[in-house]
Amino acid sequence: QVQVVESGGGLVQAGDSLRLSCAVSGRTFSTVAMGWFRQAPGKDRNFVAAISANGRSKYYTDSVKGRFTISRDNHRNTVYLQMNSLKPEDTAVYYCAASGTYYGDNGYTTQQTMYDSWGQGTQVTVSS
Repeated sequence: QVQVVESGGGLVQAGDSLRLSCAVSGRTFSTVAMGWFRQAPGKDRNFVAAISANGRSKYYTDSVKGRFTISRDNHRNTVYLQMNSLKPEDTAVYYCAASGTYYGDNGYTTQQTMYDSWGQGTQVTVSS
C-alpha cells in the first residue's frame, strides 16, 4: 500500500519562506512522477507543481513560477516544495500526490486524475 505523508506547513508572514516535504513509501519512488496541489478555503484543489521521476523535468502553475521550486531526493523517497516570497493568496492546504502512470524518466502530468496516491495535506497560512 502506497503511503504519502506531507509535512512542513505552518503560519508565516508575507514574504517568508517554507519548505514542504513529502515522504512516499510502498512504491518504487524513482519511477514515479510527483505533484503538489493546493486547495484554498472554499475553492477547488488546483495544480501547483510537478516533477518527473528523474527530477530533471519540472512544471509550475503561473502564479508560483519564480517563487516555488519543486525537487526530489530519490534516495530518501522524498519530494520537496520550497516556497519563497509567500503571499496571502498562497494560503491553502497543500497536497502531495504520486502518479499512477509511468511517464518515463522525464515525463510528468498536471492532471489530478492521473495521480492515484495522495497525502492528507498540510496547512500553509500566510498572513499579510
